[in-house]
Amino acid sequence: MPITAPSPTAEAPWSEFEKAVFRLAFLYFFLQILPLDWKYYRDVAANWHGFSFGDIFRLAHYSPRVFNGPDSFVNWAVVALVAVVGAIIWSFFDRQRTEYNTLYYWLRVLVRYRLAAALLAYGFLKFFPLQAPPPSLSHLNTHYGDLSNWKIFALSLGIVPSYQSFLGLVEITAALLLLNRRTASIGAFLSLSFLGNVFLSNLAYEGGEYVYSFYLIALGLLVLWYDARRVNDLLTLERPAVPNRFRLQLPEAWKRTTRQGLKWGFVLLFVAVYGAKTYAAYQRGSYHYPAATGLPNAAGLYNVREFRLAGQVRPYSATDPERWQDVVLEKWNTLSVRSNQPVVLDRTNTEAIHAQDADRNFEYAGAAGRHYYAYQLSPDGQTLTLQNRNPLEGPGKLTLHLTRPDARTLTLRGTDEQGRDLQVVLEKRDKKYLLEEATKTGRRGGLKL
Repeated sequence: MPITAPSPTAEAPWSEFEKAVFRLAFLYFFLQILPLDWKYYRDVAANWHGFSFGDIFRLAHYSPRVFNGPDSFVNWAVVALVAVVGAIIWSFFDRQRTEYNTLYYWLRVLVRYRLAAALLAYGFLKFFPLQAPPPSLSHLNTHYGDLSNWKIFALSLGIVPSYQSFLGLVEITAALLLLNRRTASIGAFLSLSFLGNVFLSNLAYEGGEYVYSFYLIALGLLVLWYDARRVNDLLTLERPAVPNRFRLQLPEAWKRTTRQGLKWGFVLLFVAVYGAKTYAAYQRGSYHYPAATGLPNAAGLYNVREFRLAGQVRPYSATDPERWQDVVLEKWNTLSVRSNQPVVLDRTNTEAIHAQDADRNFEYAGAAGRHYYAYQLSPDGQTLTLQNRNPLEGPGKLTLHLTRPDARTLTLRGTDEQGRDLQVVLEKRDKKYLLEEATKTGRRGGLKL
């Protein structure tokens, strides 16, 4: 006996349960997607820097925040409560409607484009490997145990830019598939496979984006749910599946102009403009580290050959809280000091793009064991003004007279934060790093450190 598929009836009436669930889902995702919170617009306006790639990233990086502070699922609970109340009121005033096919179509469009915007925002940061930068010299000279789990994960990803680019390509591909109605379910499936790993990585390494990544997973599940039943019927249960025959009826003029204009406007902003600006940022260098250049021909690791405080010589000691143990000068204007003085840990572990050097905290966030200072060199090249980069440690400031007896030695004289006389003699070490040597010869080549 031949098997016949049921006739497609896109306009078939919905059950009362299906209508109730849809009303709740529609209001919930509508509130989750559209930025109705005035604080979102305030924050975007306050951090606007002339339509940079960071500005576009902030537009896409949205999730509803009812409470201040780190993102949490409590915000979701409030949104769900509002959606439940709204769904009850909606059900009371809309009892006669038999189906919500058109609203379901528009909800899916809204979710598709919201998810695509988020994937593109992160995808281009990875494709042009910016999201996870390579370790700085200070990171390479920080004890492994002094790094947080998330910092170790970020630095581990930063040393393999080709893999990071591959991850970005996956996100961009999934986003582009979401932009087409016919391939949206494929894009949702691809994004869920990727975002599941992102969510688990955030949980395993104590990252701060686990709520946001699960938010994107929820969006992907809604997009995939549209075809999930048909796919399950056809591939898993091996029974006839009802094809999707629904077609949105729109005025011809509106369909050709407004609809296509909105779609291509989205593509222009989040693919063309954002992609070009992200590439330009990649050419300039990592946005995680300061852009200001440092002391010429001075980058490297320095031993503290001599340390005098208040006129007294302090010999090397691993327990002395005030004596410097070693110093790193970066290519940019950062000087980091390793000492036994406790570090007030910056626990920031969420993605943020800062335009100003003073706000770029990736160097010291999630890293103990070193104190980070921004420095300015006077016009005559003889005075360094050091300012503690970590605001949690207070406004530590030092003014030091700089001399360079030779190419390998730096002498600093001045006063410390307490106004005591300070004299430090730094001697540069010839230290080789595995990452640099592997770049020269390849990982399979002969490496000598």
